Amino acid sequence: MGDSRKNLYERYEPIRRRVEVGFWVVFMALQAVFNTIVALVDARDRAVPRAAWEIVTWEVSSHLVLLALVPAVVAVQRRLSPLARSHLPRYLGWHLAASVVFSVVHVAAMFALRAAVYAAVGERYDFAGWTGRWGYEYLKDVRAYLSMVFGIWVYGVFMLRLQGEARVLDQPEAAAAPAEPTEAHQAAPPVRPERFLVRKLRREFLIAASDIDWLQAEGNYVGLHVNGHDYLLRATLTDFLAQLDPAHFVRVHRSHAVNLGRIKEIEPLDGGDARLHMHDGSTVPCSRRYRDALRAGAS
Repeated sequence: MGDSRKNLYERYEPIRRRVEVGFWVVFMALQAVFNTIVALVDARDRAVPRAAWEIVTWEVSSHLVLLALVPAVVAVQRRLSPLARSHLPRYLGWHLAASVVFSVVHVAAMFALRAAVYAAVGERYDFAGWTGRWGYEYLKDVRAYLSMVFGIWVYGVFMLRLQGEARVLDQPEAAAAPAEPTEAHQAAPPVRPERFLVRKLRREFLIAASDIDWLQAEGNYVGLHVNGHDYLLRATLTDFLAQLDPAHFVRVHRSHAVNLGRIKEIEPLDGGDARLHMHDGSTVPCSRRYRDALRAGAS
């Protein structure tokens, strides 16, 4: 049981993209089917009934555009998520602005699809009064937008728990001042964390800094690759590297850094770039810009 929980993320990662895309496709398809059935039933009681093909066109066009907008909402939520912790008013303000853009794009693309279908069957789609209807459409769209953002946030929290989130251990309190005063203006050595606390699936354990094979910038996090496992630490790659020993860790790419002791082989590539083969079997890109730093660190 313990091993299966420990390896759950590793088993999920290869199919993660297909699951995520499949979820949204199935979710939007079910929404379109449900809303279409409701609209068809409701149309029977109207004084001026609508043809079934028109109702299907309205619902399918709306949900197709919503599905196409999912990647944009994911990107917005990923970019704005740091503001939720430090600048909540700005976070909400940016989401409000994004919801307006979301609605305008949704309505414009939805109407364009409907006009194309109507033209294909020899009819004309009536755009008259669409500006007056946009307020009504926005009220519906803002609910859809907020539902997407909330779902993406919940999924992100779940993935953090599944993958494991690391943090630097709190430093011990400073010792009492010595009896003899130290030399004035003496620079204190930088504090370098030796271990990290990792929370994963309700378990906590420590990993040593020396066990990190390589690091990768992942949005607002740094991915720590340790003995074939991945953990996320809330920091930028630049700030986190400043805490590690430069004699052992060196940046080799705009978004990658490595533990020099874990490099197995350096494979030169065209244009001065290189591919680093690590002892854990993974490969890390090394750009030409950082080749000199790699040579200096390895010497």
